[in-house]
Amino acid sequence: MFLRSLKIKQLVENKSLLLLGPRQTGKSTLIRSAVPDALFIDLLEADTFRQLVTYPERIREWIGLKKYRVVVIDEVQKIPVLLDEVHRLIELDKSLRFILTGSSARKLKKVGVNILGGRARRVELNPITTQEFKTTSLGLPMLPTLLQWGGLPSILTSKTPKEDLKDYVGTYLLEEIQAESWVRSLENFSRFLDSSALVNTEQLNYAAVASDAGIPSKTVQEYFQLLEDTLIGKLLPPFRKTKSRKAMVSPKFYLFDVGVSNAILGRWSLGLKTPEYGKAFEHLVWREISSYISYCNADLSLSYWRAENKFEVDFILQMDGQKEPICAIEAKAKDRISEKDCIGLEAFSEDFPAIRKIIVSLETKGRKLENGIEVWPAEEFFSALWGGNLIL
Repeated sequence: MFLRSLKIKQLVENKSLLLLGPRQTGKSTLIRSAVPDALFIDLLEADTFRQLVTYPERIREWIGLKKYRVVVIDEVQKIPVLLDEVHRLIELDKSLRFILTGSSARKLKKVGVNILGGRARRVELNPITTQEFKTTSLGLPMLPTLLQWGGLPSILTSKTPKEDLKDYVGTYLLEEIQAESWVRSLENFSRFLDSSALVNTEQLNYAAVASDAGIPSKTVQEYFQLLEDTLIGKLLPPFRKTKSRKAMVSPKFYLFDVGVSNAILGRWSLGLKTPEYGKAFEHLVWREISSYISYCNADLSLSYWRAENKFEVDFILQMDGQKEPICAIEAKAKDRISEKDCIGLEAFSEDFPAIRKIIVSLETKGRKLENGIEVWPAEEFFSALWGGNLIL
């Protein structure tokens, strides 16, 4: 078992939780480990589903039998009306805690998850991070494994990861979407999913994706919103506050997992110094930074910057409430960083000369260049990030 960085037990002591995350990220496993004495209600069980969809109030009887203090409702989006009952029970007993899990926020949006009125904190469980990877003995090299297979626990522990990733893409990403009737044409969505993986880590151009997938641009925008609602993808907003150079306004897109992106594209071998390796490397760096911000409840916002003259920085970090960003980060899958790799960071720092500038690389030893840019080996960067020694 991986030791997860999201501390469910401590979090639920203060407030009920809405724990979201794509299927197979390990939500149920984490909860059962963290709060083994909780009442666990699995809505994927047919009998449990039938009882509660007909009699939502039955949950009160189950809780009352053993006077549970923590109640888990797994895949709560299956019966969104249960949120009314949860709300009522929280009001009646201020010490009662709920952990509501879901693999989609789409249905919850429709009924208004805000019905809980701030009584439940929303948290997300992401794929396995480098910090979590180190807590188990898989006998596999960390960086190559995460770049090829991603961070779904079931894939990392599988003897047949390629076949299992294929099944995940086919069974979950397509059949699950179809089962919930979220798209009118599964064929169109399947073509769109292929196109979305092609633009993974890139600035979005809806018209170009629409042309590639052969579907209307409006439908493409709806599909990207669907990926966000189902936690399959995320949009990284642009940083627009530079004065010297006008910034682009379109977001960048990232699928939630590196391995899933590889599987959609049928990319089963990543060669060093190839464009595909570089994209996977940037994807992993994004996954690590965004997971750190989420799990550590850091008061940070994450964005990217690209000027109209094509200067670009992969990641910009800014403290909430502060006017200027604190850190600019480039992901370069190279074992030798050159002056050319520093151009984007140098251009950005013209407006923010005090900003910390970092390149995450494949070099074996860290160093600081004369222009102030820090070159970090990837694994050292990840260790410093999770150790709280990097972003201060």
